[in-house]
Amino acid sequence: MKIVVLVKHVPDAQFDRHLSGPGNTVDRSESILSELDEYALEAALQLSEARGGEKGGNSVIALTMGPDGAANSIKKSLQIGAGEGYHLSDAALAGSDAAATSLALSAALNRIAQDGPIDLVIGGMASTDGETSLVPAQLAERLGWAYLGHAKSVDVDGDSVTVNREVDGHAEILQASLPAVVSVTDQINEPRYPNFKGIIAAKRKKTHPLSLSEVGLDASAVGTQGSLTVLDEAQERPARTQGTIITDEGDAGIKLVEFLAAEKLI
Repeated sequence: MKIVVLVKHVPDAQFDRHLSGPGNTVDRSESILSELDEYALEAALQLSEARGGEKGGNSVIALTMGPDGAANSIKKSLQIGAGEGYHLSDAALAGSDAAATSLALSAALNRIAQDGPIDLVIGGMASTDGETSLVPAQLAERLGWAYLGHAKSVDVDGDSVTVNREVDGHAEILQASLPAVVSVTDQINEPRYPNFKGIIAAKRKKTHPLSLSEVGLDASAVGTQGSLTVLDEAQERPARTQGTIITDEGDAGIKLVEFLAAEKLI
């Protein structure tokens, strides 16, 4: 079984986020592997290991799209356990929205499939920067594959994949034929950490750089030119101001009600 995991290099949530450049794109100078993608990677590794791992003919491939720094997310994925990585990088990709991103990733997957058919693509339920949750579904549509989203469990039996998920408080079981695209939630597992053995092994694993021309895309199809959404203007979030302090002098309840009424909260 050949599984491709979508991983993304996102700004570290420990730091403030900033936009930069004429296109108001996200500053990714302080970035890490998206935490939500680690659950997808763990799900893929568990599926592979349950079938004998690489010795059993299974492979887990990490795929990312982004600038040079995004290679660090591939590096960590290899340290965690992925067998190889693909990094789609091109200056023209900057500013790509969900639609342009799904187009670029579908082209990259078609390139990867030239070395053998892909059975399953797994991604996190959202990226921690954009948080749109759109890319996996759009990707499935472009590939012509089934999409099973927000899974709490994933199982592959023969030529079909089955997922369990919860939607609006209701439990659902979905099944589809392979190949398919699956997105998983942070309830599916506990991601493993890179250990010393994995870090050393990652140095021997291959990362394949890909350009737009190598996946058969023109620069006009991605980036701001190929995006359906455009960010015209952005402003820094205003600094927080001190809230209203009510001192209890025997009439705090009255003052609180008056404040809420003035703010039209009651």
